[in-house]
Amino acid sequence: MSWVPVLVRDADRGGRPCLRLGHPLVDRYLDFVSARARPNTTWAAAYDLKVFFSIVAKEPVEVTRADVLGFIVAQRGDREVVRLVDGEAGLSARTVQRRLSSVSGLFGFLETCEEIDSNPVPTGLANRKRSRTGRGTPLVRVERTLPTILEPAEVDELLVACRRWRDRAMVEAMVFGALRRAEVLGLRLNDLRVDERRVFIVEGKGGHQRLVPISTRFFATVANYLRHERPKTASTDRLFVVLKGPNTGSPLSLKGLDQLIVSARDRAGLDHCTCHELRHTCLTRLREAGMSLEAIQAQAGHRSIESTRIYLHLSNDWLADEYQRASDAIDAKRFAHDVLAIGDTEVTS
Repeated sequence: MSWVPVLVRDADRGGRPCLRLGHPLVDRYLDFVSARARPNTTWAAAYDLKVFFSIVAKEPVEVTRADVLGFIVAQRGDREVVRLVDGEAGLSARTVQRRLSSVSGLFGFLETCEEIDSNPVPTGLANRKRSRTGRGTPLVRVERTLPTILEPAEVDELLVACRRWRDRAMVEAMVFGALRRAEVLGLRLNDLRVDERRVFIVEGKGGHQRLVPISTRFFATVANYLRHERPKTASTDRLFVVLKGPNTGSPLSLKGLDQLIVSARDRAGLDHCTCHELRHTCLTRLREAGMSLEAIQAQAGHRSIESTRIYLHLSNDWLADEYQRASDAIDAKRFAHDVLAIGDTEVTS
């Protein structure tokens, strides 16, 4: 291969920021993704393609199906070393699936532009029994696993471990409002609807906006943060900013938020806690409290209700209640049948 993929930030002819890997065909595709998707999506696609071409050392037009299948094997890594968390080896199946999606997107673009004859990423493996989708066996099997959530006592311990009002407010935004971490950091001062006890999510996933209610506790914590901690000379209207150091008053980064959560988790003595687990915890508790799936979908900002259905299985009472209701109905029918049988026996005798 005559080029080595190196991911760099650059600027296009109009001066707008863009990502480059150093190959004209790949860079054209990244420009296309940047024009139609969010910055995080573009960054993920660029990184996935960098990984792919670092392993499959070929020109894009020379990549074959065998190269793609070899890439999958390489991503799964050493099969003798298994993670205790999920029992998998190498990268998770979801990560490999996402990278294949990025690679397939590139070659689909090149096929449309008539740079290649066909997409080398197969939609599935052929087998004798056709699947319902007609695509055969999936290249990567992704098991359906339930998200990890925190118990109420663990949430309380985490909040106590937060040393600043700012940190506590960010945790409460996720655990009481189900905001994603990027949505928390994207909040601006004008996005707070204090009288309505709601927040306006301007930078939701996929660019979708929504207005969601959130606990009064969050607004009380934010008030203390604004009153006692947020620098008056902050250079941004972002709600959550850096509180000390050379970047004081600047918007807090995703890395900074992750570090704060890890530090609070360690001080609380918790075995696990991530931003997304806090979001899962909120949505699960809302379902347990009787909130409808449609309302949870709106709160979470899910585009498809299929993404919301998983909280049916996380909720402690839903399945048990449904089973008990069905079991009672079965028992009632059986009891009625036995009574009729006894009545017929008495009449005959």
